[in-house]
Amino acid sequence: MTPHDASYKKLFSHPEMVRDLLEGFVREPWVQQLDFATLEKVSGSYVTDDLREREDDIIWRLRHREGWLYLYLLLEFQSTVDPYMAVRILTYVGLLYQDLIKAQQVAPGQKLPPVFPLVLYNGGRRWRAAEEISELITPLGGGLERYRPSLRYLLIDEGSYQEEVLAPLKNLVASLFRLENSRTPEDLLQVLQNLLQWLQSPAQKSLERDFTLWLKRVLLPARLPGVELPSVASLEEMNSMLAERVVEWTQQWKQQGVQEGIQQGEVQVLRRQLARRFGPLPEWVEARLQSADTAALEEWAERVLEAASLDEMFQEKP
Repeated sequence: MTPHDASYKKLFSHPEMVRDLLEGFVREPWVQQLDFATLEKVSGSYVTDDLREREDDIIWRLRHREGWLYLYLLLEFQSTVDPYMAVRILTYVGLLYQDLIKAQQVAPGQKLPPVFPLVLYNGGRRWRAAEEISELITPLGGGLERYRPSLRYLLIDEGSYQEEVLAPLKNLVASLFRLENSRTPEDLLQVLQNLLQWLQSPAQKSLERDFTLWLKRVLLPARLPGVELPSVASLEEMNSMLAERVVEWTQQWKQQGVQEGIQQGEVQVLRRQLARRFGPLPEWVEARLQSADTAALEEWAERVLEAASLDEMFQEKP
């Protein structure tokens, strides 16, 4: 598990984050019927190794007026979109139901509890994959369509939300998205000041600490590569440190953005050249392009006119 994945999982292991995720980003009437005071994370004793050992998902449950509702939250932080995400969700929900039955959380003759599958995605490309499993299955007539599985997940694509939509919300998850999408240290400071006001209660100390760890270990190192960051133990210290260095770091942040822009330009040119030479590009090629450094892009640019296939194009040198 990467530091980004681990720190995100810690953040969404707090009930306040799950509440704000549902109330702020799931625009459906049943959300108003949930009792958020009953939110509880599903313990390992309820799920088998098939689910317990998965590192990118979290399972919660809370009371609905009809009974328990399970929330299956999948954190998707890949650079490319998984076109078969709906198949994965179908599998995970089935495993969860099996585990609940084995753990005797469902009495004999009792119906299974509803499960709400939610995918939280923060990749750079916008999500285009099917959100309903039936859309991935070839339709057949003659009555066979009755046997086609049907299950939908809700996608929350962080990068699709604009600042003017997120900024007015008094919502912890909206603040997290704003931090992810921040362009300058000043943007960070503005959001930090909101979090300092909202996380003052001693009961929220653990969540405040996890926000600090995420900023220190994930966001700032990504924005300021190579910069040695001072040790900070709280959001208040983080806010003071950023305020002191805002001018210096703004310039470094801009330079990093320029470099990333140059590299993305190289990726776009190479992508067009490959598409002209080999036709539509598969997902694995896009993944290689997005994860490449400048040296690799330059090497591939030299190969593009000579390579006979995509496999040869991306073949590692001995």
